[in-house]
Amino acid sequence: MSDTNRVWRLRKRPVGEITDDVLSLEQEAIPEPGEGECLFRLNYLSLDPTNRIWMSDMEQYMEPVTINAPMRGVVCGTVIKSNTPEFKAGDIVSGIGSWADYQIGSPATVGLLGEVGDVPVIDAFGTLALVGPTAYFCLLEIGDPQPGETVVVSTAAGAVGCLVGQIAKIKGCHVVGLTGSDEKCQWITGELGFNAAINYKTENVAEALAKTCPNGIDVYFDNVGGKILDECLKQMNLHGRIPTCGLISQYNATEPVPGPYNYDLILMHRLKIQGFIILDYMDRYPEATEALIGWMKEGRLKARLDVSEGLETALQAVKKLYTGENTGKLMVRVKDV
Repeated sequence: MSDTNRVWRLRKRPVGEITDDVLSLEQEAIPEPGEGECLFRLNYLSLDPTNRIWMSDMEQYMEPVTINAPMRGVVCGTVIKSNTPEFKAGDIVSGIGSWADYQIGSPATVGLLGEVGDVPVIDAFGTLALVGPTAYFCLLEIGDPQPGETVVVSTAAGAVGCLVGQIAKIKGCHVVGLTGSDEKCQWITGELGFNAAINYKTENVAEALAKTCPNGIDVYFDNVGGKILDECLKQMNLHGRIPTCGLISQYNATEPVPGPYNYDLILMHRLKIQGFIILDYMDRYPEATEALIGWMKEGRLKARLDVSEGLETALQAVKKLYTGENTGKLMVRVKDV
């Protein structure tokens, strides 16, 4: 075990894009666990759009990270020392932690990753810790896709979107994904089984949606908000559902974002729009995990990891989420299990 602990700390609130002075990487002493706590070494750090929210002081579903505090993140690590019966040395845990090599956990913040069979730990964490249950519950509980319906997914090559599209296909739906490059369009149709893909950067989105969704849209899985939400509102069927999982087009905005302009269609088409936060479903994680692992073992659910090597790369890597440079689940590998 190292004698020092590298810790990323929040130094200022970002305004617009995340800049290099928002976080700083510090060398500190390794903390000691208290009663009811454990010390674990970070193996993998999940990078997620919500990181930008946590850095800000906007209204949010958790308290924002305070200035000079360690940056919050979803983590996977190996227990080094334990003062709680729930964990023992060598256990693999995951949950809410920080961007640090060594950190303190408790049963309130982390839990055992669980039995994943032949699935490598990095794949299991990348899929099961956050994005998999998010895709599973947000789509199935709010979107409620039925066989034969049309499901449209934004950021379809992202960590959540690529899983949403595959789950919708498993449920018998016609699935169309929106993403930002021809390469990503090819990946989601050629490898993941989406029926069609739209490059929103080069295509006329309204025309492309009309062509690929000839029967209208029953479920629009929204990760972005903004203009794409407006275009999808125009083509929603009666009693359509819009699970709202993210608003990534707005996270770096420095001024209020206008819209949606087609708000009246929510009334006219009797649409259901509902926000989603995974914290509301924590008690049902085993349900999602069982289904997701089953589909992965059957080869019906595939994931791609976009891995940055080393904790020191986290700040530059997280920026990729807001420029669309990543494909699949973005994460940092600190030390393999």
